[in-house]
Amino acid sequence: MAEVHIIGQVQGATGFPEHSLFCKWGIHAGGAWRIINGQRHGQTQVDLPQNEAMAAWSHPIDIHYVTKGLQGWPKVHVQVWHQDAFGRNELYGYGFVHIPTSPGMHDIECPTWRPAGSWSEHVTQHFVGGGPQLRNPDLVYSGADRYNLKTVAMGTVHLHISVITRNFDRYGVEC
Repeated sequence: MAEVHIIGQVQGATGFPEHSLFCKWGIHAGGAWRIINGQRHGQTQVDLPQNEAMAAWSHPIDIHYVTKGLQGWPKVHVQVWHQDAFGRNELYGYGFVHIPTSPGMHDIECPTWRPAGSWSEHVTQHFVGGGPQLRNPDLVYSGADRYNLKTVAMGTVHLHISVITRNFDRYGVEC
């Protein structure tokens, strides 16, 4: 079977309104894809940069797939969270990007967004914390329902990904 090995890291994030951020990430692939080795999801540590604009995580990604076809090519989805001084966690953004199909090293920027919510939810979020979240986080990377959401643009998550492909030509899988 054709193989794809994805190695890299969730480097960090920029452009968010507050510091003290962490990231929950995952890789989603279609039904024709099977994991040989590695983790399909993870979570970074909280980073509180003192004098820098970028929250640095350098969290590793290492996953090895076998596949029968290109349908359902893997994509990375992220959730960025802010931890306040009281230890409360607040969702700051969702995002996803497709893993590049070409072998090699890739620097990827993943833009994020969060649900806008109503005026009363905005006031509650300001004074109490929290805020609107998706009931089904899979909506971030699947389906057209995502385009019906009212959202607010947030920051960017930076990824450094290396893609290694093997036996694609032998099994008739063409990129």
